Amino acid sequence: MRPPMHRRRFLAGAAATGALLTVRPAWAITGPQAQGLVQQAVAEVNAIIASGASEAQMLPRFARLFDRYADTAYVAAFALGADARSASNAQRAAFTDAFGTYVSRKYGRRFREFIGSQIEVEGTRPEANYMVVQSTARLRGQSPWQVDWHVSDRTGRPLFFNLIIEGVNMLLAERTEVGAMLDRRGGNIDALIRDLRNV
Repeated sequence: MRPPMHRRRFLAGAAATGALLTVRPAWAITGPQAQGLVQQAVAEVNAIIASGASEAQMLPRFARLFDRYADTAYVAAFALGADARSASNAQRAAFTDAFGTYVSRKYGRRFREFIGSQIEVEGTRPEANYMVVQSTARLRGQSPWQVDWHVSDRTGRPLFFNLIIEGVNMLLAERTEVGAMLDRRGGNIDALIRDLRNV
C-alpha cells in the first residue's frame, strides 16, 4: 500500500536531500575532465540554440545531446525513488527509456529559452563525490542565468547527472514531479510510462 500523498512528499524530499548529501558516484573524476565534458555539451547547446531551427527540429537534437552527455539512467532511478521497489525489471527499463525522452524534451525546451544568448563555462569546484561545473547563460535584455552541472564518472566515463538552472535543482524537481504524476495515476507505473512518452 502506498503512503498518503503528503507523507510520500515528505519522505521523498527527505530522501532526496539525504541522497544528495550522502552516497553518490565514487569521486575519481578530475576538474579538467568534468569541465571538458561540460564544454563539449555547452558547445552543442549553443549551436542548437543559434541554429534558428523550430522547436520540433531542436528537440531531437537535444535528445541526442542528453544521450551523449547525461546519466539519464541515474536521473530516472532517482526520480522514481521508492516506487521503483514495486516495479518489475521490465517496468523499470521502460520507465528509464520513457523518462529519458521526457527529460530531454523538457530541458531542451528550457535551453531553447536561451535563444539569442551564449552559455559560457566559467569554472569547476569539487563536492564530496562529484564535480560542479559552473556556467552562465548571458541572455539578451535579461540578467545572466547561473547554470551548474553536476558531473561524475559513476558509469566509467564523465556524465552530468544533475543541472541547477537559476536555483532549480533537476533531481529534486523531477522526483517531486514524477511522484505527483504517479499519484494522479493511482500509482499505475504503466500509465505513467505511457504518458511520459507523450509529454
